[in-house]
Amino acid sequence: MKLTIGHLYPDLLNLYGDRGNIQCLMKRCQWRGIEAETISFELNDRIDFSGLDIVLLGGGSDREQMIVCEKLKEIQEDFKKYVESNGVVIAICGGYQLLGKYYKTDQGMINGLDLVDMYTEQGDGRLIDNIVLKSELFDMPIVGFENHGGRTCIKENQPLGKVLSGAGNDGVSGYEGVIYKNVIGTYLHGPLLPKNPQLADWLILRALQKKYGAEVELTELDDTQEKEANDYIYKRFVK
Repeated sequence: MKLTIGHLYPDLLNLYGDRGNIQCLMKRCQWRGIEAETISFELNDRIDFSGLDIVLLGGGSDREQMIVCEKLKEIQEDFKKYVESNGVVIAICGGYQLLGKYYKTDQGMINGLDLVDMYTEQGDGRLIDNIVLKSELFDMPIVGFENHGGRTCIKENQPLGKVLSGAGNDGVSGYEGVIYKNVIGTYLHGPLLPKNPQLADWLILRALQKKYGAEVELTELDDTQEKEANDYIYKRFVK
């Protein structure tokens, strides 16, 4: 079995250690004997989504998102088809905001990909903190760090998790992130996946099942160190 990971615009959207997320996915595949490769796409590259099994859209500043949003118009239709056919996507922070219809900032409107029915508007001050979530998808909590000025409204979509510590999507709703089909969007970074092995495996498993059939299962890995890191953060910030 083989998975191909597409890393979109890492020269602009790699503010929060997203290469660490790529490395985590690659290693967890390789430890299981699953062949894995990553293709990085720069701003002027043509993207063939039919050849990708997982897509990572990373984080960037508002300025970088402004630059990328013009390019997104060219790939929106193909990206939408990929998502609607259950393509696997992990979108972090700025990439999360770009999943929606728009991100309204003081500097202007950033048009999103409109892959998920959601939107973001800039709020007063930044939401900066360690953050812990409880997700229905996993036994382990999801842990990370958030640093965002946007407040995201996911409307009727399913959140990634309930906030146990931190601010989340808007600092008010008590929820963080979004799940749509095989898409996960979240403000959590640090990078996200090394401390959250169950989330990494969710992405890998969904990609394998889409490509090779629903009967595919993942072999267990020794995640002792990953669980210790996750548990340390959980115990430090959740009383």
